[in-house]
Amino acid sequence: MLSTYYEDEKISGKEKDIPTKRAFLHLLPLLKEHRGRLLFSLVLLAAATGLSLVWPVLLKDGIDGPLKERDFDALLEIGFWIAGIQIVTVVIQYFMRVWLEIIGQDVMLDLKQRLFDHILSLDISFFDQNPVGRLMARVESDTEALRLLFTNTVVLIVADLLLLVGLYGVLFWYNWRMAGVLVLSVPVIGVLVWVFHRITTHRFLEVRKRMAEVTATLTEFLHGMSIVQVFHRGDYAKSRVFKVNESKFSEDAYVNIAVCLFFNTVFFFEYVKIGLVLLLGASFGMTFGMMIMFLLYIWRSFEPIFRTSEQLSNFQKAVAGAKRIFALLAEKPKFIDPVRPALWPGLKKSIRFENVWFSYTDDENWVMRDVSFELPVGTSLALVGVTGGGKSTVISLLLRLYDPQRGRITVDGIDIREMAIADLRRHFALVLQDIILFPGDINSNIGLDAEGVTKERIKAAATTVEADRFITRLPDGYETEVSEKGSNFSRGERQLLSFARALAVDPDILILDEATSSVDPDTERQIQSSLDTLMKGRTSLVVAHRLATILNANQILVIRRGEIIERGTHTELILQNGYYSRLFHLQFKNKNGVAANA
Repeated sequence: MLSTYYEDEKISGKEKDIPTKRAFLHLLPLLKEHRGRLLFSLVLLAAATGLSLVWPVLLKDGIDGPLKERDFDALLEIGFWIAGIQIVTVVIQYFMRVWLEIIGQDVMLDLKQRLFDHILSLDISFFDQNPVGRLMARVESDTEALRLLFTNTVVLIVADLLLLVGLYGVLFWYNWRMAGVLVLSVPVIGVLVWVFHRITTHRFLEVRKRMAEVTATLTEFLHGMSIVQVFHRGDYAKSRVFKVNESKFSEDAYVNIAVCLFFNTVFFFEYVKIGLVLLLGASFGMTFGMMIMFLLYIWRSFEPIFRTSEQLSNFQKAVAGAKRIFALLAEKPKFIDPVRPALWPGLKKSIRFENVWFSYTDDENWVMRDVSFELPVGTSLALVGVTGGGKSTVISLLLRLYDPQRGRITVDGIDIREMAIADLRRHFALVLQDIILFPGDINSNIGLDAEGVTKERIKAAATTVEADRFITRLPDGYETEVSEKGSNFSRGERQLLSFARALAVDPDILILDEATSSVDPDTERQIQSSLDTLMKGRTSLVVAHRLATILNANQILVIRRGEIIERGTHTELILQNGYYSRLFHLQFKNKNGVAANA
C-alpha cells in the first residue's frame, strides 16, 4: 500500500526541473546493448502492421471480382490467402511481443540492480528523509512504468503511426478524393485527444490516490478492530470510511463523465465518416468492394485513437518515473572512501572521542556537545541517560553513519574518516533494540552470508549464547524458515538470534543499543547470562535504560542533553549521589518504596 501511495505522489519541484529528454537519455545506455534485438523487433512490428493492411484489399478484390462474377473457386482461394495472412500476422505479433518482453525484463532488471546498488551506497541521513514506501516505489513501480513504456506504450505508438500512414496511403492510392474527405477529421480528433488528456490526466491520478486512501483507511480500522469495538468508535470509523469513499466517488464521477463524453464524440466521428463513404462513394466512382474496404479501414483508423487515450496516463507515469529515478541516481553519498585509505587490522589500543560536536540538521541545534571519552581495548563502556540525550548518536557516529561537525573520532589513533567505511564497520557487531530478521532460514539470519562464517561457526555461536536450546527443538532446526519480522519466534528467542549473529562474526568491538529494553524482567534474566558470555573479554559499548545490565561495566558515562555530566564505575557514581544515583534508586525501589541496597 505504501509503495502504491508513493507511486502516485506528485513529482517534487527538484524533479520537475529535470528535463524529460535528459531523464530518458540517462537511461538510454541500458538499451544500447539490446540494439540488435530492438531493431529486429521493429522489423517484426512493421511486417505485422503491413500484413494487417493487406486482407481488406484482398476482400475488396474478392467482392469486385470473383463474387460479382460468381467464381467461387477464385473466391475460396482469396479466402485461404486472407486466413494465411492472418495466421502469419498473429505468429509474427506473438514472437515480437515475447522478444520485446524479454528485452524489457532484462533492461528493468539491470535498472533495478543499478538502483538498489546506488541506494546501498547512500548514507543513513538519506533514509531519514525518504520513507521506505517512496524507495519501494522507485525500485518497483517507477521501473515497472518504464518497462511498460518501452515494451507496450512505445510499441503501440509506433505500430499506430505505421498503421495510420499505411492505411491512408492505401486509401489515397485507391480513391484520393474520398480519402481527402476522410482525412479532414484527423486534426479535429487529434485536438479532442489532446483536450481529453489535459482535462483528465491529473484527475486519473487523484482517483488512484483516493483509492489508496480508501484502502489505507479500511486497513487501519480492520487491523485495529479490537480498539474500535472496545472504545465504541464504530460511528467514528464509519464516518471516516464514508468520507474517503465520498471523496473517491466525486473524483471518479468526473473522470467517468469525461471518458463517456470523449468516447461518444469519437464514435460520432466514426459514424460520420461511414456515412460519408456511403453517401459520396458512388459519386466518387467507388465500387461496392472498395466501399467495404474503406469502411474496414475507417474502423481500423479509430483503433489508434482509443489506444492513445488509454496510453496517455501510462506515458505520463513513465515520464514522472524517469524523472524520479534520475533524481535518485543523481543523489551522491556524503561519505566517500579516501583515495588511499588508512589500514586498520583491528583494535589494539583504544577508541577515542575527541571534543565531538554533532547536529543532525547541520546547524546550531547540537545533539552532542564537546563529548570526549576513551574506550580501551578489552573493556566495557556504558552510556546511560534519558531518551533523546544522545546515547544512540554516539553509536551512529562511531559506525560513521554520520560525521561530526567538530572534533574527531579515532581508533588506535587513526581518524575514522581516513579509513574505508567497509574496513571500519567489519570490526564491529551491533545488537539493536529493534531486532531485525530477514527472509530466509535461521542459518542465513545468523551468518548473513558473511565471508568466513561457516555453518559450524553459526552453530557454535548459537550454542554459546544458548540459542541452540530452542533451535534444536524446531522440526527443521537451523533450516527453519523465518516468518515475516520473525513472528514465529518469541521476543526473547529473536534477541538470542541477534546475539548469535553478533558472536558469529567474532567482532573486535561489540555494540549493544538498548538490547534488552523491550523484554520483560523474566526474559531479561534468562538472556542476561548469554549477554555476559557475549561480552566476556570483548571491547563493548553498551547503551542501556535498564541499569541492571551495566552494573559491571568498566566505565559508565551519563549523558544528558548531549553532554557527559558524570563518569565513573557504578560504585563511584552511586557514591557521588548525583544524576546516576537518582536514576538507579528510581529503578530499584522495592514495593515499600525503600531504595534497594546499592
